[in-house]
Amino acid sequence: MDPIRRAKIEELRRLGIDPFPTEPFQTNTTAAEILRYYPQQKLDFKAVRIAGRLWRKRLMGKASFAVLRDETGDIQLYFQRDDFLDKPEMYDSVFKKLLDLGDIIGVEGFVFTTKTGEITIHVRHFRLLSKCLRSLPIEKETEERTYAAFTDPELRYRMRYVDLIVHPGVRELFRRRTAIVQAIRDFFNAKGYLEVETPILQPVYGGAFARPFVTHHHALNMELFLRISNELYLKRLIVGGYTGVYEFSKDFRNEGIDRYHNPEFTQVELYVAFQDYYWMMELVEQLLEGVVRKVVGNLRLSYEGREIDFTAPFARMRYYEALEREVGKDVRRLSERELIQLLHERNIPLPEPPYERIDLVSQLFDKLVEPACIQPTFILDYPVEVSPLAKRHRSEEGVVERFELIVAGKELANAYSELNDPLDQRERLERQAALRAAGGLEAMPMDEDFLRALEYGLPPTAGLGLGIDRLTMILCDAPSIQEVLLFPLLRPEPPLEADR
Repeated sequence: MDPIRRAKIEELRRLGIDPFPTEPFQTNTTAAEILRYYPQQKLDFKAVRIAGRLWRKRLMGKASFAVLRDETGDIQLYFQRDDFLDKPEMYDSVFKKLLDLGDIIGVEGFVFTTKTGEITIHVRHFRLLSKCLRSLPIEKETEERTYAAFTDPELRYRMRYVDLIVHPGVRELFRRRTAIVQAIRDFFNAKGYLEVETPILQPVYGGAFARPFVTHHHALNMELFLRISNELYLKRLIVGGYTGVYEFSKDFRNEGIDRYHNPEFTQVELYVAFQDYYWMMELVEQLLEGVVRKVVGNLRLSYEGREIDFTAPFARMRYYEALEREVGKDVRRLSERELIQLLHERNIPLPEPPYERIDLVSQLFDKLVEPACIQPTFILDYPVEVSPLAKRHRSEEGVVERFELIVAGKELANAYSELNDPLDQRERLERQAALRAAGGLEAMPMDEDFLRALEYGLPPTAGLGLGIDRLTMILCDAPSIQEVLLFPLLRPEPPLEADR
């Protein structure tokens, strides 16, 4: 807390001004509305009321200029001492001496254009609405450039409230994220699919390979898990008779943090009865074409310096064919020793033990195939060993009817023809349980209630999981997942000392 600003609180109170008043201040316009419509004379701006942060002050004796920043942008203010003759202290003391950059104020006045052509509010009255007690890292201006002082990524993520104050572009990014979610919701609703909510606290976790977060419910004296996926609950709803259901879900995976991973993330999952993964590929193309066009304005965009084109149809490659293209060999014919040698040759680390042969293949795929897929690409027909919830392929042994959509070198979506044979599903979950018992921390546990639901009959179903955070990264050209999460998980900072 700034001691000088703290002292100004007492001076304001001596003048009878509450630095944190209770009374509301009703606004009737915004900075963006004034700047857009005043030149066209479409609206009456003779009596405007607007509120925001005091962003700059330029004191000039009996007249001064300032800048106010609200949620929509910045607008210039003009103060003239003669307008406050009944209360001269409001100009001479409060505005000039006691108001600081960052203070939240409300102003009343009329709009005009200065001699230099800048749209400005001539302030007739103003009120302090909240005193800012810490100095803001406001942009610094030089002859060469204007730059922000608040640029350290960890500080920005930790103090997102300051990041949002000083960087309007960050506020715009999260508006775009909301627009992405709304566009997806509109698309699914137009298809007649039902938006639902499923449990976040689950007695049995499943639906993905991941280590869960564990908690304890004291009243029932039972262990619970934060969901790693909502897949198994949504399939229960298809068993129950719904034709199409979807959910925007917060999922939690007890994993490392990097530019593509945060332990808490958002995805949307969709399940549609009587369809398969071929149908789902076409739906995903329609969905992304519509979302990208609506949010970005066209289907070509720049991400990390490369153009990404979301024009359908997207490229399609089969899993083992894509892998053979990168390594020059059919990995299905290689022994475990040969796979390990191949990993060493490519400087790819071995998976964490205990691992199986398929884990070596998956490591090659993750490190070689995914990074090579820059344009939207469907990778089809994954090995059955890494897809315990997907239906076996209708015409080829050893693979399942599954695709991943990879964009800019990372998985964006995952989809199956859902496994609806309860006997096959039990065998695969038993295999997962055995791996888990052997120390595989990301293997799935048995879920007897889910198996019981399948025994009542799951119709042929297509399922999809689409990552909202990664999609936002691409559509906003953001370099990391932390940029598109309002409050990403960070290491604890040292204890803060209270300023009294």
